[in-house]
Amino acid sequence: MNLEKLVEQVALHVAAQTDAIWQGDSKTGNKHARKYGAAIDQLLAHGDAGRDALLVLLKHERMDVRVMAAAHLLRYRTAEARAVLEEAARGQGLVPFEASEALKRWEEGTWSLDPG
Repeated sequence: MNLEKLVEQVALHVAAQTDAIWQGDSKTGNKHARKYGAAIDQLLAHGDAGRDALLVLLKHERMDVRVMAAAHLLRYRTAEARAVLEEAARGQGLVPFEASEALKRWEEGTWSLDPG
């Protein structure tokens, strides 16, 4: 699968997971989490080319997709990723909580989504 298709899979399955969670369907949510996790793993296996492909999601229309991409790009593109997470963290709800947790892990030095 090419990098653009993998990026599309990440966006599709992050959004589907969030939608499933809002509907109270954790089983379906978990299925989508595994799928976007696999797509992210494949992107990161391509090194910086995969990371560069993931950058487009920092501007995605959905906050959940932007936050997931930013959380994985903190080491690679710290300033841009932090800006996305800080903006999202100002809100209320699940996705802003996830953004603030990613920032907290980064600041604590325990972040490990893409250790490089």
